[in-house]
Amino acid sequence: MKRALKVALVSLVVLSIAAFATAIWIGHYLHVPLRVERPVVFTVAPGSSFATVTIQLAQQGILRQPQVLSIYARVRGQAQRIRAGEYEIRSGATPADLLERLVRGDVLLREVTIVEGWTVRDMLRALASSPYLEHTLEGVPLAQIMARLAQPDVHPEGQFFPDTYRFARGTSDIEVLRKAHEAMRSRLDSAWTSRDTSLSLPSPYQALILASLVEKESALPAERARIAGVFVRRLRVGMRLQSDPTVIYGLGESYTGDIRTRDLHDDTPYNTYTRAGLPPTPIALPGAGSLQAATHPEDSGALFFVATGETDGSHYFSATLAEHDAAVKRYLARIRARGVAP
Repeated sequence: MKRALKVALVSLVVLSIAAFATAIWIGHYLHVPLRVERPVVFTVAPGSSFATVTIQLAQQGILRQPQVLSIYARVRGQAQRIRAGEYEIRSGATPADLLERLVRGDVLLREVTIVEGWTVRDMLRALASSPYLEHTLEGVPLAQIMARLAQPDVHPEGQFFPDTYRFARGTSDIEVLRKAHEAMRSRLDSAWTSRDTSLSLPSPYQALILASLVEKESALPAERARIAGVFVRRLRVGMRLQSDPTVIYGLGESYTGDIRTRDLHDDTPYNTYTRAGLPPTPIALPGAGSLQAATHPEDSGALFFVATGETDGSHYFSATLAEHDAAVKRYLARIRARGVAP
């Protein structure tokens, strides 16, 4: 009896030591970096078991002892909680890191950039070219884009804020548009609420239209408020805006890259040479700087501006037509001297 008890105690001690050693080994295993020298992207398909994921990673030479991590996750109740998606493993990551990321659903975020000054068509082309988005807008007429965002009577131009948007693979293009539209509404509301008290524009939408003109006319951030000021002053005194970018927008697909004299006389709803006031809709997607300029225009007294011909894209601002005509002559002389056709 005593001998049996002694054997049982020895066996218990041995098992305890073995269990302790195993626990130490597993703890060490969980925090040893995976075999990753450069970032590796892998996908957990919907419905995949954690055991399958670990086997796939082992087959790629990334994970040692996949069954150990699989058993560990199952014992902790985490194996059933992993989330499908695209993940990135970076150098230095450990099995414990991997498990926690899969449970959190810390998926790899892809990016798409909407550029300031783009038109809504430019933006849609960029979304359509992303291999990471779910494309639901192919073949959808431009006029129906806003209907997908529950605003069927709104023209889509200017309604999306230029920025870089991050998303998980498989996100729909309309969801990115929703984020960009919400961002524009928020930015426009903020700019309008803090607008200059002397601003004569009647609505936030008019400010959005003006901001789009400023975006297309300005190459230098420092000039945006002055350009906005010229347009606001012209509106106040009843002068036509005479903005080339509005003419180009009105030409649409027929614009070949050069604006001709006859184009300035070709009447379209967007031709601010032939029509008074702002165009009926924005002509581009304005950024934060242009929204700020449109709601805080600088009243410098200028009614005209023309490019200086310098490579920095700067403009010369004039209060009188005579001064403006002289500035135009200087511009033409400068670009001819550089061998550039006007």
